[in-house]
Amino acid sequence: MSIPTFPEANHPIIKSLFKNSDQELLELFQRYPDAGQYFTALFCRYSPIVYRVVQHSAPSPVQTDYLFALIWRHVFNELSGLDLQVFTQPGVTFQSWLLNVTAACINELTPPPVEEIHYDMQAASPPFWCYLDRALDAMSPDLRLMIVMAQTFNWSETRISAYLQAEGDIIPPLEVKQRLQEGYRLLEARLPEDIRVIYLGNNQPA
Repeated sequence: MSIPTFPEANHPIIKSLFKNSDQELLELFQRYPDAGQYFTALFCRYSPIVYRVVQHSAPSPVQTDYLFALIWRHVFNELSGLDLQVFTQPGVTFQSWLLNVTAACINELTPPPVEEIHYDMQAASPPFWCYLDRALDAMSPDLRLMIVMAQTFNWSETRISAYLQAEGDIIPPLEVKQRLQEGYRLLEARLPEDIRVIYLGNNQPA
């Protein structure tokens, strides 16, 4: 099975970070939490080795992709507090820490059956998924629910409206459509500027 390639690795913003060490990228990630390029650069640097490890642990390509993305989401959530200097064993590097996290996640996480997985790595690369997830968490629960139903489960405005009505919230399909459009605008606005440039093709930041 081949290892996927990620187009963001060839983006000028990411290529400009190739010379930075792992430690430098980690420190920049922690210093500038509203920038997404440093995590994305670490992802591009280590995605082949992590994917190769995950490949041997998941029974299907769909489950491999999902487990791979879950591991990177876990890494994303851990990086803010990561200090490689506090480890008692000598010689701990970002790579060794990452491989240990990968192994631990493989042992602890069991990917669901293929038919229950709605994640598509071609549609949302793991770094983009992480920042989308963070942006969704900052939205109101009702708007977040509608976006998830529309984008994850491909529900129509009519079906979303019917579900909400069954839950006691009367929102006509036309209003659902309008609120979804509003939600997509808010979601994009909450993404880091460089993530919008890398993944959505927005203009290069000045």
